[in-house]
Amino acid sequence: MKIAVIGTGYVGLVTGTCLAETGNEVLCIDIDADKVQKMQNGEVPIYEPHLDVLFERNIKANRLKFSTSLDEGLEHGDIIFLALPTPEDEDGSADLKYILGVADDIGKLIKDYKVIVDKSTVPVGTSDKVKETISKHAKVEFDVVSNPEFLREGFAVDDFLKPERIVVGSSSERATKLMEKLYKPYVRSGNPIIIMDEKSAELTKYASNSFLAAKITFMNEIANFCEKVGADVDKVRIGMGTDSRIGKRFLFPGIGYGGSCFPKDVKALHKSGLDNNYNFKILDAVINVNARQKLVLIPKIENHFNNDLKGKNIAIWGLAFKPETDDIREAPSLYMIDQLLAQGCNIKAFDPEAMPNVKRKLGDKITFADNMYDTLENADALVISTEWSIFRTPNFSKMKDLMKGHTIFDGRNLYEVNEVQNEGFKYISIGR
Repeated sequence: MKIAVIGTGYVGLVTGTCLAETGNEVLCIDIDADKVQKMQNGEVPIYEPHLDVLFERNIKANRLKFSTSLDEGLEHGDIIFLALPTPEDEDGSADLKYILGVADDIGKLIKDYKVIVDKSTVPVGTSDKVKETISKHAKVEFDVVSNPEFLREGFAVDDFLKPERIVVGSSSERATKLMEKLYKPYVRSGNPIIIMDEKSAELTKYASNSFLAAKITFMNEIANFCEKVGADVDKVRIGMGTDSRIGKRFLFPGIGYGGSCFPKDVKALHKSGLDNNYNFKILDAVINVNARQKLVLIPKIENHFNNDLKGKNIAIWGLAFKPETDDIREAPSLYMIDQLLAQGCNIKAFDPEAMPNVKRKLGDKITFADNMYDTLENADALVISTEWSIFRTPNFSKMKDLMKGHTIFDGRNLYEVNEVQNEGFKYISIGR
């Protein structure tokens, strides 16, 4: 099949590359000419495990191409994916200006029947707005479909190629058949393609992300309470997770969620509720608790240093909001860095992938290390903010020799408490 993907951000690039992997002819469109040129030269603009292999393979096979021309994309594709940004507006709502702007252009350029697919995370009713916008100018038939993505950063390629489910919101039999044909190769093991109306599909994405954010936030509240009463959140987590009604996933406490999806989607669903005279009180709590949780280590650090952080050398392991990505959007590390800098700390940080992004944001406000151990030289304390695998089994003896102060503040509970204490460190984690 011939596919056009408008927008080559995280979702668009993974979608286009993975659709090409099953033999489709994919043309990706982006207005950034420099970015398009780099992709044409085989340069992947984002870090995502395994994406580079598929990217290179499909470019060489001539199944994956790039252009700046929307007209060319519409000429090429039978199915047109809109994978455009929906940034958080000042009031928490999703800003649809990019999607509706492109929809307006599509209406002026479209020459024959197309299926227009909303791949971006969008509020309920967006498909109607896209259809209305295209209809202002279009003189041919078209259908608008909602097809939310459920890609986890760090696992996006596997999630796309082996999805647990595919959700398609469509009221058109013609469009539905095309979408089922497109996705059939990805569900050969029997996982479902779920067909529903457009509004239900749009809400499914927001409801899913908001529920997972609430699950994380609840466990962070339990962890904080464990510290008050002397319980161990790891034991509580295991006890809860073995209940099949609850499940093991998203029960790990820490310093809050970040990234491009959970913070934005929770706020957008909350705002959609207010716009329809409904107050999601549980989402109020999720938003507020998560904001507080990102800084939960700061009082512990202040207490350890008797509220005198000026001139203290703090090492930080991990800058990305989660491992296996270079994404720093809403990363807890950045919130902590701001607080520590404001109190006069010197910060030296290491992250396997995210340092270039942080450097563009912070410049020379902090120092960046070549490796995890270089951050520790003369450090008064270590703060762990991202659970990268390379941090899980460090050489504690080497750490002790390098550090001036032997204290670890672990925002991701990477180690057993007794193990680290036996190595001669003061170890302060979450909920234990």
